[in-house]
Parts: sequence; C-alpha cells; structure tokens
Amino acid sequence: MVIGYTTGVFDLFHVGHLNMLKNAKGMCDKLIVGVTTDELVSYKHKKAVIPFEERMEIVRNIRYVDAVVPQESMDKLEMWKKLKFDIMFVGDDWYNTEKWNAYEEQFHSVGVKIVYFPYYKGTSSTLINETLFKIRKEDEK
Repeated sequence: MVIGYTTGVFDLFHVGHLNMLKNAKGMCDKLIVGVTTDELVSYKHKKAVIPFEERMEIVRNIRYVDAVVPQESMDKLEMWKKLKFDIMFVGDDWYNTEKWNAYEEQFHSVGVKIVYFPYYKGTSSTLINETLFKIRKEDEK
C-alpha cells in the first residue's frame, strides 16, 4: 500500500485545492492530509477565515481524502516519523527552494518521494480574500 501525504491551510476551499487532492489520490492508495492549525497559520502572520475544526471537516469530507490530521508544526520529517508515508505532495512553487531541497535530501534517505504539483494559477484563497475585501470596501461607500 502506497501512503501519500500533503498539507495545507485549506482556507476558503476552492477548485485548486480539490484538483490537488484528486491528483494526489491518483498516485497513492491512501491519502492523508494535514490541515494547518489556527495557531500555525498565525505563526505565518496570517489569519484563517474558516476556523480550524471547520476546515478539518471540509477536507475530511472530500472523497479523495482517506484521513485528516492536524498540522501543528512545519517540520515535515516529524510528521513522517508518525505517519510513515511513501510520497509527499507539494506545490511546485516550493520546487528548488533551499527549504525543500533540504527536505528532498532528508526524505530521500528514508525512501520518501516528493512530487511537486503545478501551482494552481486560477482561483486562490488569497485572491478570494482580496476580492471580498474590495467588495466590502465598495459597499461601505
């Protein structure tokens, strides 16, 4: 059995999230998804619109997802020690970065393959947030 793992905030869930989960599931038998906790989101100086428990429930109910776990740390190797996944899925915006080159070395030593999916260029949570902000500003006028 091939176990896959990916993580994300999954705030304002959109088709880019869905496509990534669908494609990841197509490459493994069991897909485990780490959903970033509100505390970890705030560490990145951001705030999720949808509360953590609700984001977990949304992702849990996507048919391509077999299990959902909280992502409480950015340390992917720590999560591998708990879950023993075979493949890690990540957006290609991280490809060839210092951080992910280091992860590739670490994961290679334990037999984990990292698959980079093309970053979805359409709708994004950031774009949705910016659009909502502009609409609300216009409504205040």
